Order: sequence, then C-alpha cells, then structure tokens
Amino acid sequence: MHYDVIIIGGSYAGMAAALQLLRARRSVLVIDAGERRNRFASHSHGFLGQDGMPPGEIAANARRQLASYPTLTWLEGLAESVSGQVNHFTITTAQGEAHQGRRILLATGVADQLPPIAGLAERWGKTVFHCPYCHGYELGQGRIGIVGTGPLSVHQAELLTDWGDVTLLANGIVELNQDVRSALKRRAVTIEEARIDRIDGDADVVMADGRLLRFKGLFTATRTVPSGSLATVLGCAMEETPMGMQVRTDTENKTSVAGVFACGDVARAPHSVSLAVGSGAMAGAQVHRSLLWPETVNPIQTEGGIP
Repeated sequence: MHYDVIIIGGSYAGMAAALQLLRARRSVLVIDAGERRNRFASHSHGFLGQDGMPPGEIAANARRQLASYPTLTWLEGLAESVSGQVNHFTITTAQGEAHQGRRILLATGVADQLPPIAGLAERWGKTVFHCPYCHGYELGQGRIGIVGTGPLSVHQAELLTDWGDVTLLANGIVELNQDVRSALKRRAVTIEEARIDRIDGDADVVMADGRLLRFKGLFTATRTVPSGSLATVLGCAMEETPMGMQVRTDTENKTSVAGVFACGDVARAPHSVSLAVGSGAMAGAQVHRSLLWPETVNPIQTEGGIP
C-alpha cells in the first residue's frame, strides 16, 4: 500500500499528528519502536485534562482512540532506513519490511545523554528529572539539588527556586564566575562546589569528600540528540539549541528535505507532553496542507543550520 503519510514515532507528538490526518480521511502508517521518552516516570504532570495520570495510560488511551479510524495502520517496529523523494518515499524496517508513502513525518523524539554519575541513570524519571513544570510541584517545596552539567544548570537552579530550597551541585563542571555567583545569590541558591561521587537512596548525593547531602529530588540539564538516525540518513539540516541537537524546521514543520516534516521533541525545545502534543497537532495539519497544495512542499533553506 502507498500511504499518504508515514509517521515515524508513535508517542504524543506522532499520535497528535496522526489524529489530524486521520480525521481528514488520509491513509496513515505509524511506525513506533515503543520507547517513549517519559517511560521511566510514574506520573505525568502539566498536561491539561491528564494531570497526574501515568504516562503509559495517556499513550494507551490515545492509541485506542486512533484505532477507531479506518485509515490508520499501526506497526510496532523500528524504522531503519529511508530512500526516495517527495511522493515516493520508502521506509524499511529492521524486520526488512518496506513501506511507501507520499510524505514522511519525523516524530522520533530525543534521547537524553545523562551525566556519568553512579546511581543517576537508575533514578532518571523517578527522583531525578529535567522539567520543573512536570515534576517540581510534587516535591512539596523540599530541598532540591541541581546536578550541574554546564551553563544551562545555572538557569535551571534559578528557575527551580519557586519549587523549593535549591542547591547547585557544580561538580567541577559549571563555571562559577562572579556574575553567576551574584545571580544565584539573588535567588537564594546554595552553591556546592565539591565533586559528586554517587547518588544513593532516593535522592541522596554522596560527595567526593564523603559528605552526604539529602534532597527531596534532583534535577539535571541533559543534552538531547534525535532518537534514531533517519533524520541524518534523509539529510535533514540540524541545529544546536541550549538543550542539544534537533532537526531544523520552520513554522510549517517542514525540514530541509522536500516532503519530510518533523514535530515534537526532535524538532522543538523546550520539551513536555503538552508541547509535544501541540507541535504534533500543528504538524498533522501542515502535512495535510502539503497534500492538498503540492506547491507548498518546498523545503526550508539551510543557511545557519548544520547540514
């Protein structure tokens, strides 16, 4: 079958885009590897109407709703390679299956590169977070530690003071010049300059000098990279943001490759479920427009991006 649109990634952004296209009675193939970015979190917050719900339940309910549309095909698997051009793309899965489509929508999400600190990865999404709007309120204004990774950690520390008593754990990585120290002092942020040895308990930080610092929760500014390699294989221009690398898109969700669109975390920062859903809904409408008016499918220019 030759689909109108092949969506790579069936999490929040991908499903939101699919919904718009299915309601336009377009044939849609969603290829999903089943690795939602927030799969480690027990509850999702900040998403209107779903606040406090387990993220897996939100995703499962959305998928059940999509399944009621007859023009949807859902494939659980990994999209491994892509070839062709606008109106004639071919996606090949890791299982060797080939699928053709007129448009490609990348909703693959991103992967988080965590600080290499013992015990941190095991607590990611449980007591170690990246988004205060998603997880800050539940800490009950308790002690919050910011595991430093770079300049963004300073902004994170200042921001989180509305959610609790904040300590910036510089860990020998965050530059602490006079301007930074003054900014943190204005927000009553405690600065801890010693290096971190490991994370214990729920959110206990063992310093290299042996001290134990107890926190209600920890935050860290990860570096993100697009999940999978399809954007690179397609030749989509990339761009650097304070949070990491993402696919470069315009206001119509178009990439630098004609017929290829991108939405959600892989193409927008900052990141949350709400923002991913909004980005996906807009992308679905824009992809539909490109099917109605083929002259609008021209790719964006790549000046200033990373080809």
